[in-house]
Amino acid sequence: KQWYQTQSTGHFREELNKLVATSMTNLGGAIKCSLDLLNIHRVQNGLDNYGQGRNPFLFEPAVVVIISDGCKLTNTQTVTDTLTLPMHPSFPGSELTKDPFRWDQRIFSIVLRFKGNSDNDFVDSVPFDTQINAMCEVTGGRSYAVPNHKSLLQALESINQKVLSGVVIQLEHLPSEAERNLANEAWRSTRRMILVNKTNPGQLAHWPIPESFWPTRETRPIRTAIPLLYFSSESKRVNVLDNLPFDKYELEPSPLTQYILEMRQPTICWQTFVKSSGRDKAIKAPFGYLKASVKGTCVNLFVMPFNYPVLFPLLEELIKEFRMQPSNQWITDFKSYVSSMPVYYYMPLRVALRRLGVPASLLALIPDTPDGMYFNNMLKSLKVQAKTEATRYMDQIKKKKVLCVDTTASRTLR
Repeated sequence: KQWYQTQSTGHFREELNKLVATSMTNLGGAIKCSLDLLNIHRVQNGLDNYGQGRNPFLFEPAVVVIISDGCKLTNTQTVTDTLTLPMHPSFPGSELTKDPFRWDQRIFSIVLRFKGNSDNDFVDSVPFDTQINAMCEVTGGRSYAVPNHKSLLQALESINQKVLSGVVIQLEHLPSEAERNLANEAWRSTRRMILVNKTNPGQLAHWPIPESFWPTRETRPIRTAIPLLYFSSESKRVNVLDNLPFDKYELEPSPLTQYILEMRQPTICWQTFVKSSGRDKAIKAPFGYLKASVKGTCVNLFVMPFNYPVLFPLLEELIKEFRMQPSNQWITDFKSYVSSMPVYYYMPLRVALRRLGVPASLLALIPDTPDGMYFNNMLKSLKVQAKTEATRYMDQIKKKKVLCVDTTASRTLR
């Protein structure tokens, strides 16, 4: 935390000099231990909000740095060239995310490719760093091959600059029938961070990024660490109503942002979707769109109300035509829209409509305390359990006991 706050590598190098190598190279267990220590605090702070949509403003940016010579690993039985992470549930709530990391955590590695003893020749071993590369990339990080001391310092500075306020998302192109046979250009699939401009500690997003499942009492709210967002390259124009809140996140530079910027069409929007976020599993209800900035310097992800192409005409009709006194048909259509959206959108929709001056009689069409915030009690219980578990973890660390070394269930990150 101090390294991030000071934006200096001095503290990091100070702590790095205190490291002492012991025992076998249980790299997978060590990485899992680091992530568990981060994630157990996430549960205590309620950052994941399982089953209630993903809020990019609920984040704790973290970086895990691996320092390796890129050689094979050893354990008490053998030498291996496979890097695996123990996948047994380590703390309350960990089973609700399929991955050991979270969308605001990135893994970086420094692979030392030079000799540590000037009296011996450095022998380049069988390359093991390809597996480390894959693990870094899946979290949105990267690996650095370091051939000398100067490049080591450069790698540390580069990692320091990448400690950004934001979360990682996966963007996949949703081709139309005419586009299905086109070449597989790099812009069609990208994993990058969206930057979160959080101006005050209590700030939250107006709208969540939807879950990839429809929440019910029977649903187990299991998700991947990084959300999979689909985007359509069909050009759309979106007219946002005055005073209607929305969220805007800048995308990290990537082949996708470069492709959109080269189009030089800042008024064109590409809609974004999450599969299975609606009542059916079809990809047809957009929650936002990608759009180049007016100056053409960056691309932003705009997050809107769920299925906003249906909502916006209704609101425009309510305000301009009916003057807040709608017809029975409008009420029927609005009720149909509300019933088609996940229940975790009810509260932000009510807040947004209140800002537009919609009367209380119409706000009552949105369930006040939706029966659908099904997971509140579960999340509260997890917070209490996580606090107890965090205390136990810290006690183990103080006693210098080894954590997270069970490899009975493991997984190779890809």
